Amino acid sequence: MKRMRAVGIAAVAAFAMACGEDGPDKRAGLSQREKDSILGQSQIPGAKAVKTGMRNADSASARQARLDSAEREP
Repeated sequence: MKRMRAVGIAAVAAFAMACGEDGPDKRAGLSQREKDSILGQSQIPGAKAVKTGMRNADSASARQARLDSAEREP
């Protein structure tokens, strides 16, 4: 009985692996920022924090760019 159960589990596992998609991963060509943007737009828990973090990082980068340009052009 245990042997039949093990064979059944192995058959289901083999079937599941055989049904996998063979094509290339569509996310492989995305940058980390693009992946984070997609995640931020999703409805999963924590997505709002990712979106807020990206917005804060953008704000800090823009502020730093303004300060740098102000230093170069008196």
